[in-house]
Amino acid sequence: MIPTPQTQSRRVGGSRRNALVHWWSLARSAGFKPHFALGHSQRQNRNFPPIAKLYCKTSIGRETVCLVQSLKEFSKFTMVVTPITQVEVRPVTTAADADRFLDLPAQVYKNDPNWVPPLRSSIAKQLSPQNTFFQYGRLQQFIAVVPQTQAVVGRIVAAVNDRLIQREGVNIGLFGYFECVEDFAVAQALLQAACDWLRGEGMAIVRGPIDLSTHNNCLWLVDGFDSPPMIMMPYNPSYYPKFIEQTGWEKAKDAYAYDLPLNHDLTEQFAKSYRIACKSGVTFRSLRLKGDGFEQDCIALYNLFNKAFSGNWSSTPRTQAEFLEEAKDLQSLVDPDVFPIAEYNGEMIGFWMALPDYNIALKHVNGKLNWLGILKFLWYRRQIDQGRVIAVCSLPEYRRKLVPLALIYLGMKGGIQKGKPYKRAELSWVFEDNMSSRKLIEASGGTIYKTYRIYEKAL
Repeated sequence: MIPTPQTQSRRVGGSRRNALVHWWSLARSAGFKPHFALGHSQRQNRNFPPIAKLYCKTSIGRETVCLVQSLKEFSKFTMVVTPITQVEVRPVTTAADADRFLDLPAQVYKNDPNWVPPLRSSIAKQLSPQNTFFQYGRLQQFIAVVPQTQAVVGRIVAAVNDRLIQREGVNIGLFGYFECVEDFAVAQALLQAACDWLRGEGMAIVRGPIDLSTHNNCLWLVDGFDSPPMIMMPYNPSYYPKFIEQTGWEKAKDAYAYDLPLNHDLTEQFAKSYRIACKSGVTFRSLRLKGDGFEQDCIALYNLFNKAFSGNWSSTPRTQAEFLEEAKDLQSLVDPDVFPIAEYNGEMIGFWMALPDYNIALKHVNGKLNWLGILKFLWYRRQIDQGRVIAVCSLPEYRRKLVPLALIYLGMKGGIQKGKPYKRAELSWVFEDNMSSRKLIEASGGTIYKTYRIYEKAL
C-alpha cells in the first residue's frame, strides 16, 4: 500500500485574488488538478449572489475538493482536500487483470490527439507464455489499483533478459510497458515495485523503458510532443520523464528522430556516389516480397544485421527463426521502392530499410484489427504521405565504395518518383553518440525534431 498526501484543511484570508492563488498553488503542490466554476443557488433572487465552486480532482478523476462560498465572502473560506489515501501495486495473476493491463492505455491517452493505439493483440502476444522470450528471460507484470474503487491507474513490467546480461556482463534488469495516470504517487509505486522484484532476482542495475528488448518498443519521448509518432516509434505523456527523474533515475542514453522533407533533391554528391559504387562492382535492387525470394532476402538481412549491429548499445542477439517471424509480420507493409539492397558478387552488403507510416491508418482502428478495424485500416491507408527510415546499413569494408550514400540516393529517389505519395521521411532512432550515422543523415538534409531517452538506476 502506498499512501498519498493526507487530507488538508486551511482557512485563507485576504483578497479574493490572493485567496484563489493561494488555494490553487496549495492544491497543485499536493499533486491535484484544480479547476474553477461558477453557478447559482437554488434561490434565484437578488439577495443571494452567484456561488463560486472550487473543485480539485486527482488525475484519476476522483472527487477531492469542494469549497462553496458566496462571492461576496470569497476572501474568507475554508478549503478541504480529500485525496486518495492508498494505491496498491499487485502482480498480474488472473486473466481479468491481464485484460485490465491491456486496457489501461486507452484511459491514459483518451484526451491526447497524438496517441496511436498499439495493436492490443501484439502486446498480448509479447507477454504470452508462447513468446520465445521465456526461453531466455523472465518477467512480472504489475498493475496499480485504487483499493476503494478497484480502478486500474497504472501498469509496468519488470523483466530479466539473460541475453543482455551475457552480452554486457552485468546483472541488468529491465522495466517496460509502463503507463500511468498523471499522479506521481502512482508512478513512484510502480517503479518501486519493479525495482523490488528485480532486486529479488539478483539484478544490480535497472534500465528502461525497454519492452523486454530493444527489438520491441523502447525509449521515452522527452522532447517533440507536438506530433504523432511514426510507425514502430514510442509515444508517451510529457509527465513520464518528469516523474522518473523525481525518483532518482538518471539518463543512460538519448536517441534522436530526424525530419527529412522530400520537397528538394539531394546534392550531386549522392548521385555521384551511386555511379562510383556501380563502377566498383556493387549492384542494387529492391527487396523481394514473394515466395522463396523473400525468405532468402530476409536470411541475408539477418546475417547482415548481426554483422553490422551486434555492437549496438543494450541490443541483444536474435535467432534466425525470431527474425524471420518478425519479418513475416512486416511483409505486407513493405514498399519495395523504398527498400533498396546493395550486393557485391551476389552477397548482400547493405540496405536502406524504410516503411510507409502506417500509423496514419492505425490511429483509426483503436488497437483492434477486427473486421471493422481492417476496413478502417484499408480506408485510411490511402492518406499515408510519409514514411520512416528504420536503418541505413553497409558493411564497413564497402563504405569506401560509397555504398551508404548510394543507398540514400536510391531510397530517396524511390520515394519521390512519380505516383509515390511521400512528402517527408523520419529517420529514427539514432543514438546520440552514433556520430557516423548522424553526420550522414544531416548531410542528407535531416534535422532533429524529437528526442528520446533511456534511464538507469542502481539497485
